[in-house]
Amino acid sequence: MPSLTFLGAARTVTGSKHLLEVDGQRILFDCGLFQGLKDLRLRNWAPLAVPPDTIHAVVLTHAHLDHTGWLPRLVAGGFRGKVHCTGGTLDLSRLILPDAARIQQEDARHANRHGFSKHHPALPLYTEEDATEALSRFQAHPFGTTVRVSDAIEVEFTNVGHLLGSSYVLARRTTGKGGRILFGGDLGRYGRPILPDPSPGVECDVLLVESTYGDRLHPAEDHMESLSLVVAETAARGGKLIIPAFAIGRVEELLYWLFRLEDEKRIPVLPIYVDSPMALEGLEFYRRRSDELDAEVPTMRRAAPRFTPVETADESKRLVQTAGPAIIIASSGMATGGRVVHHLFAELPDERNTVLFVGFQAVGTRGRNLIEGARYIKMYGQQVPVRAKIVKINGMSAHADSGEILRWLRTFPKAPQATYLVHGEPEAQDAMKARIVAELGWQVEVPVLGQKVDVPL
Repeated sequence: MPSLTFLGAARTVTGSKHLLEVDGQRILFDCGLFQGLKDLRLRNWAPLAVPPDTIHAVVLTHAHLDHTGWLPRLVAGGFRGKVHCTGGTLDLSRLILPDAARIQQEDARHANRHGFSKHHPALPLYTEEDATEALSRFQAHPFGTTVRVSDAIEVEFTNVGHLLGSSYVLARRTTGKGGRILFGGDLGRYGRPILPDPSPGVECDVLLVESTYGDRLHPAEDHMESLSLVVAETAARGGKLIIPAFAIGRVEELLYWLFRLEDEKRIPVLPIYVDSPMALEGLEFYRRRSDELDAEVPTMRRAAPRFTPVETADESKRLVQTAGPAIIIASSGMATGGRVVHHLFAELPDERNTVLFVGFQAVGTRGRNLIEGARYIKMYGQQVPVRAKIVKINGMSAHADSGEILRWLRTFPKAPQATYLVHGEPEAQDAMKARIVAELGWQVEVPVLGQKVDVPL
C-alpha cells in the first residue's frame, strides 16, 4: 500500500518534508530547514528517517528556506536524484540556498572566533559547495505541465500565489489510474498586489494544507494606515525604521506599499535602503517573470530607482553610522541571521528607532522574542537592551488566514477522503481543524512528526 510519512512541518511551522512511498520508490515533497527553537534547529542535524540515496526524486512547492533549506544536507548525505520545481522556484533557490550556506559558515566562523559556541569547533550544517551541488540537480518546469518524476509518479504544478514560482503540486500515478494527492505548499492571499490569487483546488483523494494562521483572521484594519503611522512617528522622532523582511517576496510588496504611500503623500519622503543583496537579485527575478504576476508590477518597475541598494558588507556597515530618519529593509525576516542582525545590534538600544515586523515570527526566533516584549536580546554573545519601539503589522503576511484557507478549500469540486493539516503550531492547527470540520464536514487529521499513513494512490 502506498504511504505518506510526515518528516517535518508536523505540529510546527518549519521543516516541511513529506515522503511518498509507492511501488518501492520514494519521492520527497519539499525538503525544508527547521527554524526557531533550539530543539527544532537541532533536528536539522539528525539523519533523515530513510537514507538519502534511496530517494528517487524531490519535488518542491516553492523556494522559501523552510521548504528547500535542507536540500544541500540531503545531497551531501548521498541523494543523487532530480529536484523538480517551477522556473520561479529555481531562480529564487539559486539565491536562497547559497546565501543560507554562507550565513551558516559565517556564523560558525564567528562562534569559533569569539568562543561562544558549545561545540569545538563549531561547524556549519552545510557549505556553499553543498548548495551548489544541490542546485545542479534542479530541473524546472512550467505551470500546468505534467512531469514524470519516477516510474510510478507524475506531478503537475499550479500557481498558488504565495511567492514567485510557488505552487501546489498534484501527484498521481503515471498509469492514470488510482488516487491523487495534492500537496498544498504555502497558500497565498486573495486580493494582494504583486502576486496572483491562489488558483482553485482540483479533485483529489488526499490533501495536505498549511495552517500557519489557522487560529486567526488577519486584521480588517487598513494596513496601509498602520504602515503610514509607523513611518510618520519614527520620522518625527528622527529615528530609523528597521524592517526585518524575508529577502524574497516580502521586499517587493513592502516597496510597493511604501511608494504608494509616498505618491499619496501619506508619509514623508525618506531615504529607503534595501540592505540585502539577495533581495536586490530577487527584485530582478520578479521583473523578469512579470507574466506570472499581477498587473501591479509595472508600478514596481517605475519605483525601482526610488530606493538605495546596499550591495556590499562595507556599505552595510557604513549605513549603520548614518543618521535617521531613514527606512532600512534587511533580511532575515525573523531576525535570525543576515544583515538585519547588525542593524538591530546597533539600533535596538535607541528609543528613537522602530523595528517593524511584517511577517510570521516562529517560536524561538529573535523576531518572536521581540514582538513578545523581550527587554534584552542576545546577539553576538551580548545581551542587547531593547529600547526601540517594536511593532507588528499582521495584515501584510503572505500566508492565508483561517478564512482564506476555508475560501480556498471551498473551491475544491468535492471533499478529499483525508485532509492533513501541516505547517502550523498546535493551537493554530487545532483551531483550523475544528473550523474545517464544523463548516465543511471534512475528515481532517493533524499528523505528528514521523507519522506514516496509508494513502489511496
